[in-house]
Amino acid sequence: MTVVLLALLCGCAPQDEEKIEKMTYTQITMDKAVEMMESESGYIILDVRTVEEFNERHIPGAICVPNESIGAEPIEELPQKDQLILVYCRSGRRSKEAAEKLSAMGYSNIYEFGGILDWTGETVSEK
Repeated sequence: MTVVLLALLCGCAPQDEEKIEKMTYTQITMDKAVEMMESESGYIILDVRTVEEFNERHIPGAICVPNESIGAEPIEELPQKDQLILVYCRSGRRSKEAAEKLSAMGYSNIYEFGGILDWTGETVSEK
């Protein structure tokens, strides 16, 4: 019985490793994100802070999907899993977590660029 279990576990390992390799995102600098925003089209700027933080100050054109709300369920605001998505938060911690979760959900074009604390461009407020 133990041998059968070991054989099954060993047989599954390569597939699991392949899945893990596919579940990745790209971390980029703030400058690279700005460059992509200027040269690309059809992308989404995703702010993963709370709605309150987003309303105080965010990058123009960004949408808010709080990191805490990202799970296994489909995200209505992100219907295309191959769309270019540029992810940020306040300091970079939540954006990395969100990028990992999105990648695990099958999103394939995720770029994480840190936090709004380092953003030198224009911002808007919903207040």
